Amino acid sequence: MAERARASWERVAPDYDTATAGLERRFLAPSRPWVCGRASGEVLEVAIGTGANLPYYADGVRLTGLDADPTMLDAARRKVRVGGYDVTLVEGDALALPFADASFDAVVCTFALCGVPDERAALLEMVRVLRPGGDLLLADHVAASNPVVLALEHAVTAVTARSHGEYFTRRPRLVVDALGLPVVASRRRTFGALEEVHARTPARGAAAA
Repeated sequence: MAERARASWERVAPDYDTATAGLERRFLAPSRPWVCGRASGEVLEVAIGTGANLPYYADGVRLTGLDADPTMLDAARRKVRVGGYDVTLVEGDALALPFADASFDAVVCTFALCGVPDERAALLEMVRVLRPGGDLLLADHVAASNPVVLALEHAVTAVTARSHGEYFTRRPRLVVDALGLPVVASRRRTFGALEEVHARTPARGAAAA
């Protein structure tokens, strides 16, 4: 299944921005400043994709962007060149981040946990590379609070989970809560089907709640 999903994303990667432009404007774009504007210092973006978040980071952020798909990274590199962004781009797996423990002040992941094989494992990796008191900043489409929308999500997921490993019925906030990370801020939009979460790792010497 993971190989099928990877092959599917490789096929769509060259035209990804064009194909998702309408979805981006209407639904996804409002999440990006909310999430990226909270990041500071040494920042890792997991699944940076084509670089849609690049314009939303504050000046002074030292950004590393990781993605498993080389075609997506090529698109991100073009945006880096055109925009003059200071970013280090790395090819790698969200389930096995190629960084030492406690390497970053913030980790950002937007609209990607819906497509990883194991969202809990990916979140554990993000927490591992965060420094004490570091910020975990997430946005994704999630299991809706509206029952009609939720039913539609289940129907769509029955197809997309098999075709390219994308799930519309996950909710990373629940994993964050289960890991005991305090949530600084969060919000849900669009019938509860879109959610942003700002959590924080315990400060040095403190225990998780």
